[in-house]
Amino acid sequence: MGHAYTPGLKVTDKILITKNRILPLKGEVIVSKGDKVKPDTVIARTHLPGTVEPINVANILGLPPEDIGEAMLKNQGDAIKEGEIIAVAKSFFGLFRSECKAKITGTIESISHVTGQVLLRGKPIPVEVKAYIYGEVVEIFENEGVAVSAWGSFVQGIFGIGGETHGEIKVVVPDNTTILTDKEIGLDCKGKVIVGGSMVTAAAIKKAASVGASGIVVGGFDDKDLRDFLGYDLGVAITGSEEIGITLIVTEGFGQINMAEKTFELLKSKEGKLACINGATQIRAGVIRPELIIPFTGDIHITQEHSDYREKGLGIGSPVRVIRHPHFGKLGVVTDLPAQLLELESGSRARILEVEFKDGSKAIVPRANVEMLES
Repeated sequence: MGHAYTPGLKVTDKILITKNRILPLKGEVIVSKGDKVKPDTVIARTHLPGTVEPINVANILGLPPEDIGEAMLKNQGDAIKEGEIIAVAKSFFGLFRSECKAKITGTIESISHVTGQVLLRGKPIPVEVKAYIYGEVVEIFENEGVAVSAWGSFVQGIFGIGGETHGEIKVVVPDNTTILTDKEIGLDCKGKVIVGGSMVTAAAIKKAASVGASGIVVGGFDDKDLRDFLGYDLGVAITGSEEIGITLIVTEGFGQINMAEKTFELLKSKEGKLACINGATQIRAGVIRPELIIPFTGDIHITQEHSDYREKGLGIGSPVRVIRHPHFGKLGVVTDLPAQLLELESGSRARILEVEFKDGSKAIVPRANVEMLES
């Protein structure tokens, strides 16, 4: 049987999940191996350097740069407070006095006798990294972070915005074909991860954010609504840092696309369970997928069914989604994987596959034009 590597989205009911929780700079790890953690458990902390604020002391005091050393009241490394006088110059036998005050609270970073500038460093910025999921600390990375593992259900999306959050799953639509509008969202959605169907409107996202929902998981979303909701166009950089008050995960793509039935049924079966979600997405090198994790309770060291999860190649019977026109967004199953190259309409030659869609129709599609749904 022929196999090929094809990028895929994981949608599985049970898998051993391990998340590395790493500080941006070396700091202090405050948990131990074997500790049980919750999503809000702080596992490590550090301090980022404060912002740098330059101040031209020579200009302010009317002195040559080489003379500011005599005017400085503070030395390099000294602590300062906003508004505190850091340098003074006197003239005409002390009758006139010029002062230079600190613009921020922090320390004196450097004093230049060449440019006459003094660099002020703001107070260090505290940073804490949380566990993100319910689980157990299985590895410690000294001064950097930890690895947290848990058994759970796992769903990857195509695209997302917003950062890490969590809440109970609440399905507010009857099936995977229904559009999620603001009418389905009420005050009972506060703190919940809302599951929709084929699409979500901008009005629904705004209402969900206003009532305090944690997140939305839905099949599709209109890119125009996304631009209107954010107020700007998203570039190719990683998403996930948007401060919009809610996290959105799109499982299928842009436009009105039914959420895969398997994904919808999995989420529906987990209604009321706590889900940990992250909308961070990167489509360039080092691909990052938005994700939804439903952690299970129990000992991670107990061997469970499906514990041996490995990446599998594309084969006969593999569920796939077509990601190019004219069959964009359609779900099907691979029925044939010819080994020979086929000449396409463009004149190029490529490996192809035969896919059978849910309505029974079949199509020949380049293998590069499909995405495998891993389960």
